[in-house]
Amino acid sequence: MPLPAVIELRQYTLRPGRRDELIELFDREFVESQEAAGMVVLGQFRDLDDADRFVWLRGFRDMTARQHALTSFYGGPVWAEHGPRANATMIDSDDVLLLRPLSDAGAPVVHPSERPRAGAPAPGRFVAATVWSFPPGRPDGVALIRDGLLPVLRTIGPAPLAVLTTETAPNTFPRLPVRTGENVAALVTSHPDEDAYRRHLARLRAHPLMRDEILPGIEREQCAAPRMLRLSPTGRSLLC
Repeated sequence: MPLPAVIELRQYTLRPGRRDELIELFDREFVESQEAAGMVVLGQFRDLDDADRFVWLRGFRDMTARQHALTSFYGGPVWAEHGPRANATMIDSDDVLLLRPLSDAGAPVVHPSERPRAGAPAPGRFVAATVWSFPPGRPDGVALIRDGLLPVLRTIGPAPLAVLTTETAPNTFPRLPVRTGENVAALVTSHPDEDAYRRHLARLRAHPLMRDEILPGIEREQCAAPRMLRLSPTGRSLLC
């Protein structure tokens, strides 16, 4: 499919001790079946700060395609057979941000044909997702991410896996709620391990433009502390 123009960031709170059960079921039954319905499963992750959190992303060509794909999948035989078992692992599945690429280079680039088979070992990489929240209707914070942070990232590397912001179109599949009234920017990066991520953060924070202008500007604009997700990709995650 083309690069996704609409992306869901989904964070599930699970019943204690059942995350591996959901991941095994998800990676076996819900990857190819969702993609056959017209979407792409971008990444599946264990939250390293909460043993009962599962985080994943999926993408769609546009909002109309999202409606058709979700209607097809959740009305189809795979979800009818396996959905009840998946739902039984969950306490809450409504923490969902509806997003779009922040710039032409912000869309995640993945190749589903290269996805490992079900049961593949986890790649062992460290993925970080930072979500900044800004007041609704205020564009300055997101602009600082796009016009300030991203150019610096391009100079020091590594290139982000995805740079996203809020998709403001109405939810075309209300059966699955999404968070409304949001104005966020989300940055997803990948590193060989967490030590490499810490070194990356140190270089970023030490950059004069970041230290003196961009980070203070973002802090002034944000309406809450950024949400930091420390993530471990599953064996079938394309983003890793």
